[in-house]
Amino acid sequence: MERAIQNPPPGFDELTVNEQIEYVQALWERIAAREEEVPVPEWHSAVLERRLAEYEAAPDAGRSWEEVEADLRASLATRR
Repeated sequence: MERAIQNPPPGFDELTVNEQIEYVQALWERIAAREEEVPVPEWHSAVLERRLAEYEAAPDAGRSWEEVEADLRASLATRR
């Protein structure tokens, strides 16, 4: 039986936004440390299967991270 959890926990609203973000990140890190217990939604698995099939059908169709990163950095540099 799941227990009701007060949302947000006491004192959360008194934290600064940065402190709230740090709190949530710390919570997620605690959850992610037990990755075998984290449920994976079926639609996540479906997306991964579709993307793997697309890659296997055309493995050279994509670009490397280095190429994408270089393009992003160049694009951001022109906006300054």
